[in-house]
Amino acid sequence: MEEKIVIILNEMSEYLSISQMKKLQEVILKAFSDCEATKQDISNEDFLKLFLDAKKVEGCSERTIQYYKVTIEHLLRNKDTPVRRVTTEEMREYLSDYQKINNCSNTTIDNIRRNISSFFSWLEEEDYILKSPLKRIHKIRTKTVVKSIISDESIERLRDNCSSKRDKAIIDLLYSTGIRVGELVNLNISDIDLEGRECIVYGKGNKERKVYFDAKAKVHLIDYIESRDDDKEALFVTLDAPHDRLKISGVEIRLRELGRRLNLEKIHPHKFRRSMATRAIDKGMPIEQVQKILGHSQIDTTMQYAMVNQNNVKNSHQRYIA
Repeated sequence: MEEKIVIILNEMSEYLSISQMKKLQEVILKAFSDCEATKQDISNEDFLKLFLDAKKVEGCSERTIQYYKVTIEHLLRNKDTPVRRVTTEEMREYLSDYQKINNCSNTTIDNIRRNISSFFSWLEEEDYILKSPLKRIHKIRTKTVVKSIISDESIERLRDNCSSKRDKAIIDLLYSTGIRVGELVNLNISDIDLEGRECIVYGKGNKERKVYFDAKAKVHLIDYIESRDDDKEALFVTLDAPHDRLKISGVEIRLRELGRRLNLEKIHPHKFRRSMATRAIDKGMPIEQVQKILGHSQIDTTMQYAMVNQNNVKNSHQRYIA
């Protein structure tokens, strides 16, 4: 605050007389002191509520907001210091202790750091604090693990061993569109254009985008929809009455059980998304178009999803370099 006052006074010194400068300084100090007194009355819990409300306005999903809430509430429970006085050293100590006590990975602790950093960055942007104590705590290094994808052969085995038309349609839709499982379960029958082989999904931040599916997915979707005897609007519903909208956990459990039965490694919805991105890039789709299909705001995120086939890298090296 003092730095800002000095900057203002220096800027105005050549335009005002000494008496006018004194008056300006008096007015500024009074205004800032009133503002500071108001800010001092805000508790840590109130600051958190203001932050979460701001994130809701920005369009963050309930899941994201809940993650922010849990992470920051844990910090506030373990720190008696008002958030406006938290130092960088205190935050380093907190993150270090958190990792030791919970025995968590660098990836987990970096996610905690990012959430807390968002909170303090918001406080800084709103002028509640002068500078975020997380600014000097950089991204925590994590191991880059090349995650596996689902092979074409495994996809065929999954299809052939499905016990219901619904599950077969889910597998093909996930594999050909690369949509998130949350987007899948929120789909309604009216969102699907079978003739055009496309559908509208609502991604993170409720952003609408169009995705496309292949002929196999179309055939299995038609078979599934025509086999339904309920009047629910949801595209995917439970197999048993009252045929409620299928939940994320329902899809995850179903795919995991099917994968285990076939001795396939870690079959889960997100693996279909990564497999689709990798397959698209391997076949020559521009990365910008893959980004559009996946609904990523940053192209770096798309690159993390796409694990380019090593054989393709070798062939390209022989073609262009060797």
